[in-house]
Amino acid sequence: MTTLLEGCTPWPEEFVDHYWASGRWQGTTLDGLLRGSALRYGPRTALVHGATRLTYARLNRRVDRMAAGFRGRGLRPGMRVVVQLPNVPEFVVTAFALMRAGLVPVFCPVSHRASEVPELVRTAQAVGYVGPSVYRGFDHTAMAADIAARWPFLRRVFTYEEPGTESPFGGLTTDPSNCQYAPLGSLDAPPEPALPLSAGQVAFLLVADGTVLVPRTHNDFAHQATAAAALLSLTEEDVYLAALPAASDLALGSPGVIGTLAAGGTVVLAEDPDPAVCLPLVARERVTVTALTADAAADWPAAAPAASTLRLVQLTGTPPDRAAAERLGAALGCRVQQVFGTPEGVLVLTRPGDPDAAALATHGRPLSPDDQIRLVDAGGEPVPDGATGELLARGPHTVRGYYRAPDRDARSFTPDGYLRTGHLAHRTPDGDLVVTGRRDDAD
Repeated sequence: MTTLLEGCTPWPEEFVDHYWASGRWQGTTLDGLLRGSALRYGPRTALVHGATRLTYARLNRRVDRMAAGFRGRGLRPGMRVVVQLPNVPEFVVTAFALMRAGLVPVFCPVSHRASEVPELVRTAQAVGYVGPSVYRGFDHTAMAADIAARWPFLRRVFTYEEPGTESPFGGLTTDPSNCQYAPLGSLDAPPEPALPLSAGQVAFLLVADGTVLVPRTHNDFAHQATAAAALLSLTEEDVYLAALPAASDLALGSPGVIGTLAAGGTVVLAEDPDPAVCLPLVARERVTVTALTADAAADWPAAAPAASTLRLVQLTGTPPDRAAAERLGAALGCRVQQVFGTPEGVLVLTRPGDPDAAALATHGRPLSPDDQIRLVDAGGEPVPDGATGELLARGPHTVRGYYRAPDRDARSFTPDGYLRTGHLAHRTPDGDLVVTGRRDDAD
């Protein structure tokens, strides 16, 4: 079995064998999914942001050249790099380039500040940081410099500049702590031979509960993203609007950016879920699928046009709000899919063909046939049918432990590998799950 990063908990061998035998895991790396799509859909549009439009072939070339650029700056396979970028093309290019170079991106919400980012850098022992120089008034570069002065492993900072602005670092500069700074755009070098990457390796780290790191492997996340894409019948004709942060589990791979690119569709990036920003993009790019939180979706019905190209909106919130889902679906003329997901890989969804009673008022069923769900009481015993209990889960896209967090693992995972989600839920008579909120004492 492939060795994970030190500090990660592997799946037991019998589960690994079963997930391979059942076809849930197929040995494809996430960067391999992009390579495959570039071969099949080369001239088609992969990525849109403002006036920027990248074909699959061009996106793949940019990923190749940036991966070589990272390696040329001395970064080696297995090293961790914090990525804190908004929904811009550079986020997608950077994410795939780091994975292609064998590095491990740590996807940090762009909203995180000095109360969270230093802890993420310390826990991951990140050698690199990719972020804006300044974004919406916050100086990310100054924060990175402060972290570099505190932690000796952070020695590479790559700054993203918004189009039309210039980097304060015209070239490579070094500060007194010996940390190097360079524009992200300077990571451009002739492509190198592909590395022999394993799909069993950690592809990236997601953030849970502020500063806890979740290790997601290529195998498990590729299964999640492609299975979710298949559930929505995504094709190369679909256009997915990433209105929520692309660094989140939902917008990244449920099916999100990765599931859409694997299917040959087009990803449109929005930096804000506000309907004033997103609805013009829906009309201009003929968007067919998007995902919203219940809070973000609240203002969409009043601003919706008489007709839209949307066929499905994923809606996440606990508990599900049937009235809000009905208003959203009616205003946009589309189906609404209720979703409950966590960075650890738990993913419960209604199906596009479900009757309204289930589609609007429940979270549906787990994504994978190999997902296992328990509802238990405070003592860990199963609750009766219809009763509320804590949701426990394990499966081919649900991790078995956090990254370098043994104390948290002891609280959050059962001895037989179930994740204690900290969320309360019950089953309907038809077997659908309704997640109602968090346990009062949940982490």
